[in-house]
Amino acid sequence: MSEKNVKNLEKWRLMLGGGDADGTEFELSDMMKGIDGSLTSLYDFDAKEGFGYDGEKGAGGQGKSSPQVARWLGDIRKYFPQSVVKVMQNDAMKHPELKQKMMFEPEILEQAEADIHLVATLMELGKLIPSKTKETARRVVKKVVEELMSKLEQKTISAITGAIDKSSINRRPKFKEINWNRTIRKNLKHYQPDYKTIIPEIKIGYGRKSRRSLKDIVLCIDQSGSMGTSVVYSGVFGAVLASIPNVTTKMLVFDTQVADLTEDLKDPVDLLFGVQLGGGTDINLALQKCQDVITKPSDTILVLITDLYEGGNLEEMHRRANELVDAGVQVICLLALNDDGSPSYDKNNARRFTDIGIPVFACTPDVFPDLMSAAIKKQDLNKWASRHDIVVK
Repeated sequence: MSEKNVKNLEKWRLMLGGGDADGTEFELSDMMKGIDGSLTSLYDFDAKEGFGYDGEKGAGGQGKSSPQVARWLGDIRKYFPQSVVKVMQNDAMKHPELKQKMMFEPEILEQAEADIHLVATLMELGKLIPSKTKETARRVVKKVVEELMSKLEQKTISAITGAIDKSSINRRPKFKEINWNRTIRKNLKHYQPDYKTIIPEIKIGYGRKSRRSLKDIVLCIDQSGSMGTSVVYSGVFGAVLASIPNVTTKMLVFDTQVADLTEDLKDPVDLLFGVQLGGGTDINLALQKCQDVITKPSDTILVLITDLYEGGNLEEMHRRANELVDAGVQVICLLALNDDGSPSYDKNNARRFTDIGIPVFACTPDVFPDLMSAAIKKQDLNKWASRHDIVVK
């Protein structure tokens, strides 16, 4: 039999799964049996039999499941590339029994692929995580946070500080405050050949040096279960924003209650452990709390991160959103802040937000720094979104 035919039969055998459904009558090699076993154990998982993984057939068995889960995690890393490992691991998290086995045993959690989805799962389990696993869970969260910080921190700081510097330029400088280099460049078109000089119609001064906050940013984040990865990214960005001079950052998270996590922004790991994913959603109550903490409406950007499925008072929510806009607050509604694609959201509420001037769209982490820069510069965010191929809802 040719190598091509063997590979085709292997693929069909793996897809059919063997047993009565298998019409290939093809005998797998030892390695392919291992691959078949790891797939069968996950995708033919039987909660009644447990996860009795034997490394070959994935047959159900009795007794403690932790060693089998640990071996399964090791095998999928041996047989599959990292991208597939992440998919299989996330699929395993969809089984409540497997999720608890993987999350509640420190030696198993150590083996799991540490990524943002795993952190979201740990946040969802929250207080259910046993004490023996908490330190391991914290190390997992810390590892992912450090990776995200290294990826996102510098770009965010550069974008925000650049926008702040530009927005703080003194357009009416006194004589001693004039930045002559920038003023000359700005007025080159006003050169007068007869007088061999430039008429400085526009004067540019040095940026205002101030210890006070030039811009307040409020991150208000829905911590319902569907928003897990958005909460993780928001926590990382919140910590970065809190480190930038001349910017005051507050962070609120909400379900049916609102928690102010601003004090935890100095340590994003502590912050994420303070979040409890799941529960209902009361956007109206969250907006009320935002009104309470906003002291400079015209210098405040409120980033509301939610899928807009309101479980509280709907009309009160829209009234408060209107009040915030009318007060001069720059409100942005992000349906998601993650790489997971287009989210499910309440289209009616999105439309009503758009009608009162609140831009509504999903945003990926790589463009979030540019979004905040555009917001600080008070650019048209709908036009900004179209330039980044972002669909405004």
